[in-house]
Amino acid sequence: MPSAQDTILADLTEMIDAVLGDFADDQVVTMDTTFSEDLGMESIDVVALAGRLQSRYGDTVNFAHFVAKLDLETVRELKVGQLVTHIAESLGQADEVGAGSR
Repeated sequence: MPSAQDTILADLTEMIDAVLGDFADDQVVTMDTTFSEDLGMESIDVVALAGRLQSRYGDTVNFAHFVAKLDLETVRELKVGQLVTHIAESLGQADEVGAGSR
C-alpha cells in the first residue's frame, strides 16, 4: 500500500505535468526535484500550481502561507519533497482537528 507521501507525490506530479504541459516531457519528478532548476518553473507556473493545489486540497493546504515562511534562497531551491511534506502535514493536522470534533 502506498504511503500518504507517495500518493501526494503522484498527485503533485500530475499537477506539475498539467502546469508545464509539453515542457514536462521527459521530466522525472522525485522528492529531490527542484521546482526552479530541475523543472524550470517560472513564477507564473508556481501561481498556476498553487491554484491546482487549492482546487485539489481546498483551504487545508495553504501554499502561499507555506512559501511566505521561507526565505528567498530557500524558495529558489525549493524541492518537490518539501512541498509534499507540507501537504502531508497539513492534511494530517486537518485529520486531527476533524477527529477531535467528533
